[in-house]
Amino acid sequence: MAVKSAYIARKGSKPEKGDKPAGKNSGFSSDEELRAYRDMLLIRRFEEKAGQLYGMGTIGGFCHLYIGQEAVVIGMQMAVKEGDQLITSYRDHGHMLAAGMDPKGVMAELTGRKDGYSHGKGGSMHMFSREKQFFGGHGIVGAQVPLGAGLAFANKYRGNDHVALTYYGDGAANQGQVYETFNIAAVWKLPVIFVIENNRYAMGTAAPRSTAKSDHLGERGEAFGIPSEQVDGMDVRAVKEAGDRAVEHCRSGEGPYILEMLTYRYRGHSMSDPAKYRAKEEVQKMREERDPIEQVKARILKAGFASEDDLKKIDADIRVIVTEAADFATASPEPDVSELYTDIYKTA
Repeated sequence: MAVKSAYIARKGSKPEKGDKPAGKNSGFSSDEELRAYRDMLLIRRFEEKAGQLYGMGTIGGFCHLYIGQEAVVIGMQMAVKEGDQLITSYRDHGHMLAAGMDPKGVMAELTGRKDGYSHGKGGSMHMFSREKQFFGGHGIVGAQVPLGAGLAFANKYRGNDHVALTYYGDGAANQGQVYETFNIAAVWKLPVIFVIENNRYAMGTAAPRSTAKSDHLGERGEAFGIPSEQVDGMDVRAVKEAGDRAVEHCRSGEGPYILEMLTYRYRGHSMSDPAKYRAKEEVQKMREERDPIEQVKARILKAGFASEDDLKKIDADIRVIVTEAADFATASPEPDVSELYTDIYKTA
């Protein structure tokens, strides 16, 4: 299968000025628009609350917020079905909520409490839900990529038609284990979608300063015969449309697929990052012109799918959910000291 690219396919050439990422072609129904709006807003409000709790010292350790990138995971979840798996890196709270994990359990884990998904011992970067097919945030850069291929291998071995979504960032795209995974995934035609969340800065270095041919990270799969697309990751419709193509490719037995999502995080790399490596005007411009939630809101109002009051009610309901999650988390007890050595190993 020929490599798909959002850019005009010319070997060795750079994209023409004006070439744009794929997407913005599909209209959403009223149900899809409202679902996307609500799901993305839940992530946004949850992360805002997590940032507040971190500032108060209620959340300790590392904490990486997903604010600005909501369209990526929500669009992809709209493209998959029950039983498909999800694995990602440490910027993972949004992925958990998108997978249907309970905000109370997620927040309790962030605060290190007994009622969290990993019983308060995983924290922000390491919680899991077998029930929701969420196989973790992972703190080691790029380490989740071969694990995601392993999930896909299990699907193929079992003869089901499930697909594994494997997320990683533009910084992790330079890790050697990513390319080892590309190779074996292509050789074995594993049903895995590699989703690059390219938010432009890795930890704090702009991609062109650290990454060769940073204008299209997905094309790195060409050497392995893996098709790729570059997608407008700030538009949930574009993400869903590309996700549908990638999922169909994998389910049909054609092997892996790469989606490079061009997205943007509004906050620093982590809560300890003041993000002085970029201008405030740049962030503000993205908020005003490209915000994924505001784009959906504008379309809903223009199409008459809901009124301004209807959307305010959705926001109010979500704020209640998030407040209840925070209250639940802070009321939950910390794990007992006797739990220190439990859950170290897990057998099937």
